[in-house]
Amino acid sequence: MVNKFYTSFDIERLKDSALDSYRTPFQVDRDRIIHSSEFRRLQGKTQVFLPGEYDYYRTRLTHSIEVSQIGRSICNFLKKREKEIFADDYFVDPDLVEFACLSHDLGNPPFGHPGEFKINELMEPYGGYEGNAQTLRLIAETFYKMDDSRRGMNPTRASIDSLLKYKAFHSQFDPTPKHHFIYDSQKEFIDFVFGGRELPAELNDPEKINNFKSIECQIMDWADDTAYSINDLADGMSCGFINGDKVEYWAHKNENSFSENQKKYLEELISWFRKGSYKRKFSAQVGEFIAACSLEKRETFLDDATNRYKYKMNISPKVKEKVKLYKRISVELVFKTAQLHQIEFKGNGILEKIFNVLIKNYITNKNSPEGKVRLLPDFTDRLLRSTKEDQLKARIICDYISGMTDSYALRIYKRLFDPDYSSIADLL
Repeated sequence: MVNKFYTSFDIERLKDSALDSYRTPFQVDRDRIIHSSEFRRLQGKTQVFLPGEYDYYRTRLTHSIEVSQIGRSICNFLKKREKEIFADDYFVDPDLVEFACLSHDLGNPPFGHPGEFKINELMEPYGGYEGNAQTLRLIAETFYKMDDSRRGMNPTRASIDSLLKYKAFHSQFDPTPKHHFIYDSQKEFIDFVFGGRELPAELNDPEKINNFKSIECQIMDWADDTAYSINDLADGMSCGFINGDKVEYWAHKNENSFSENQKKYLEELISWFRKGSYKRKFSAQVGEFIAACSLEKRETFLDDATNRYKYKMNISPKVKEKVKLYKRISVELVFKTAQLHQIEFKGNGILEKIFNVLIKNYITNKNSPEGKVRLLPDFTDRLLRSTKEDQLKARIICDYISGMTDSYALRIYKRLFDPDYSSIADLL
């Protein structure tokens, strides 16, 4: 049965491509993500705690899988709840939402969000760096790239749009943004997403255009919020950063800063610790967060071409309060601890030294004998030496660094700067 929610506008690809005989366009895009090396690398990238430190901590890969399950469940829930909107032949495609959820962290660098902020700082002279913008770059420009005739994974319009949590360009912000932007060079993809339509005047504001999201992107965004607000907190509990006594002391110290609902949630949380049931109770929260979703209709300038913007997803205010509380507990009892700050400090130092030596070798000292040293793999080295513009060279260096796993970044750092790391065995 054809899903009439989607139109020919939605399934158009960046370049013409033959239709698959047994998969929908969105299943093709989803499958291409799963089989990519960039997706596999997420198993070695930090979510909160460094991969490998303990075997039960979430990595970017396990987080993305959890987000995809939540995203599909939200689609199923909304189809059943919103019977006046959806039907058997008119519904949000779970495969498209799964694509968005599996892909949403592909562009994130080693060492988590602190690593993202550090690379943005280093890339500021060259147009900045943002995880969501880098994800767009991967799927539209660098996935499966063999030569100039093959550029990116050739996604559909709806697939690209499902990932765009932000649509404001880096240059639209003043002062320079720390996050929530896409690269100025990505304008062609925004033009493609909107079918070449001119934006209404009110959407020229960076904040408003960033809040203008397709329904699939809204679902992915809430699935992400659900996963990390609950699961980052659960990981903090499992490793001992958070326990009943700490939460109780923290709640007492900050008692005047909580809403009445948040005070009840804190009492509930502390009681789970006392009874030893917090893991089971936290797992049950996922269903509550999914059931907090509802839709309302709206009118947009794209409604003649697609149904993907006709609906705004609303979240129960009480559940929003709970998410805000859970995030605050994670930030103040886990992310601000000396242990994590030490790891962040080390990771940032590693990224900065690698970035600076590559910029020096391939850009600032490129014509000196020092600049002829081959510090990167053959393909990347040739690509950099054949590229004329310094800004594009810096972006290619950024691609290489942001694509590293945590352990690979540490290994490259040792090769470049550790005098004891020199045996042939170490280099293999």
